[in-house]
Amino acid sequence: MQRGNLGWPFWLEATMAATTAALTMLTLVWRDWIEALTGINIDRGSGATEWLIVFALAIVTVGLSAMATARWRRHRVT
Repeated sequence: MQRGNLGWPFWLEATMAATTAALTMLTLVWRDWIEALTGINIDRGSGATEWLIVFALAIVTVGLSAMATARWRRHRVT
């Protein structure tokens, strides 16, 4: 097992994965947070934009988590 720092790419991926996961959960719980923050209502209350955002953030979260996990495993093995 290699000792030392995992490096900034791992921490960036892990932090971004946690952030997108939190935003996914926030969007699932409070669908109008984007409108409240920006004042813009693109879908005129239909909720379609929020579901698209949940789907996109979930995909990004899974991808970033996989990248961070792969980097962490490589670090453990070498």
